[in-house]
Amino acid sequence: MDFEIKYKDAMARVGKFETPHGTVTTPALMPVVHPGKQTLDVKKLGAEIVITNSYIIYKNEKLKKKALEEGVHSLIDFPGTIETDSGSFQLSVYGDIDITNEEVIKFQEAIGTDIGTSLDIPTAPYVKREEAESDLEVTIERAEEASKVRTDLLLNSVVQGSTFPDLREQCAKEIAKFDADIYPIGAVVPLMEMYRYADLVDAVIYSMRGLPENKPRHLMGAGHPMLFALATAMGCDLFDSAAYILYANKGRFMMPDGTLRLDDLVEMPCSCRVCTEHTVDELKQMEPEKRAKLIAEHNLHISFAEIRRIRQAIVDGELMKLVELRCRAHPFLLDGLRRLQEYQEDMEKLNPSSKKTAFFYTGYESLSRSEVSRHIKHLENLKPKNKNLVILPHTRKPYTKYVNREYIKKYTSKIPTYYSNNDMNTNYADSDVVVADVPFGIIPLGLDEFYPLAQNESPAIHDENSKKFLRELITKYADKYENVLIHRKVIDKFDLTGYALIENELELPEAKIDDFNRLKDIADYQFGTGAGNALFGDDPEKITIEKSKKTKKIRHVFEGDENIVNMRANDGFLILSDLGAVRLHEFLDAPTMRVVVSEDSEPFARKGKSVFNKFVLDCDENIRRNDEVLIVNKEDELLACGKSLLSSYEINDFMTGQAIKTRKIKKIDE
Repeated sequence: MDFEIKYKDAMARVGKFETPHGTVTTPALMPVVHPGKQTLDVKKLGAEIVITNSYIIYKNEKLKKKALEEGVHSLIDFPGTIETDSGSFQLSVYGDIDITNEEVIKFQEAIGTDIGTSLDIPTAPYVKREEAESDLEVTIERAEEASKVRTDLLLNSVVQGSTFPDLREQCAKEIAKFDADIYPIGAVVPLMEMYRYADLVDAVIYSMRGLPENKPRHLMGAGHPMLFALATAMGCDLFDSAAYILYANKGRFMMPDGTLRLDDLVEMPCSCRVCTEHTVDELKQMEPEKRAKLIAEHNLHISFAEIRRIRQAIVDGELMKLVELRCRAHPFLLDGLRRLQEYQEDMEKLNPSSKKTAFFYTGYESLSRSEVSRHIKHLENLKPKNKNLVILPHTRKPYTKYVNREYIKKYTSKIPTYYSNNDMNTNYADSDVVVADVPFGIIPLGLDEFYPLAQNESPAIHDENSKKFLRELITKYADKYENVLIHRKVIDKFDLTGYALIENELELPEAKIDDFNRLKDIADYQFGTGAGNALFGDDPEKITIEKSKKTKKIRHVFEGDENIVNMRANDGFLILSDLGAVRLHEFLDAPTMRVVVSEDSEPFARKGKSVFNKFVLDCDENIRRNDEVLIVNKEDELLACGKSLLSSYEINDFMTGQAIKTRKIKKIDE
């Protein structure tokens, strides 16, 4: 089965896969459909895919006969994609079932299910390790057996391992060898029922570490919409649950931020058909079965609406903002979000380097987003140009337009304004100038139009955690310099200590940066230390810079009549042109920025044709979606350049789809 990623954010994907009964767009919710009791038409409410239980069908002679004769789609009256469970749930409840793994796989094929499941052993949380290991061995054996027994059936192989993270990862790596089509993460319902969301995060992330990127992942039993955003951010693509009807039977309304009880309501909670056509009193007076059906419809409406909201958040690049908002709905969900902060490296590997919406700070958890950690890492690429550092408060953006006017030209020695790490009469006329602000800490002036440093908003009143974050970052950054001068507003706002007020006259720098040095700073920050010099040299007279007539921002950079780079308008990234690609290729050692393609792909790459995943032999592990890349052959000969559409980890796992949007390098042909 081919799984194609359309959009990315955090570890989440908006993707598509095909089955014999249609296309499924992920993230997707699979309502549980009982094969003998279903009365709600989930297709009309938005379901592209559902899940039902093949073991229940197998055990009921009437259902079994109809399923074998007419197929499972006719049995449950659903024309779209159907996934079937194998009976593992019943196994976990009753301890034993009278069907083998091979029999249940063949039965699922016989009734025409689209996606079948092997008979894994669901191991409850917090069991003894010996039990978890024993169950895991059986689960892996059955996953292998199922892969050999099936013929045309799309196959689920379930990740088990209880609450032992290493066993989860081990299981994922082992079953991935059998090339299933979808990988559910099983036996996590008890964690959700106990609100142990931090442990759920551990189980999911460790499972993800062992699973391939080119297959959908299914978080089994996750059916409450308040959990969808967090689970999607961890890379889960599919969800299933009977919660919509189970909650309805008890008069409970599911909402994106929790659950409401009919008995407590005065007003209906949303604008769905049920809530607009009925009052609370009407529902209370209805027959229980009719009332439950209506509340179930509401629950599905809310659940599918949340899935659509999540997809749009992924497209817009603001999923983590939504996750942070949703997780504040419940203290234990907030535990899950805070546990996820411990997996920054896992998140950053798959997070795009540029997005189309601004970074909104919603609380100190925002400081753990990939954009922040990536900025701090790339900040190391900028080496001091002077021995002195001046740190200024934030102003309106772009900083280069306003900080000079607000904090340098207004300076007067009559009102002590600056603090220093020494009491010497230092001349600060030659200094590196940066701005200190939440959430990115240190912003050199040359980067003030670069994503996301120019595209972010945070409250003017800072929380204590963000103050601590800034103090630590300022201290670390200031250690690179002999002399540090800090504006009083920075000292006061972030409670900095160890700096003395300067009462004498100061020689301050112009808080500006020329276009040539701005380009060099951006190049170093984006591509690595020294890249700016490699691209543009030391002589600004040799460089011609063209700017937008409307925005006055840099657009094209030339040496003579040869284009070196262009600057992307929406995020300030440098886009390599012919000369720029050649120079960076000469400067950077392999494998940095490289995507190595096969011999078959070489002539197409030279012509500027897209590079597809199946032709990629290797790539730099630091490549992220939207990064600039150099396309080379096995001998490291430069063929072309382009923009990566996936991270390195996804490129290595996928065998279908486009990897690089390629640009032809004319200079090579000439």
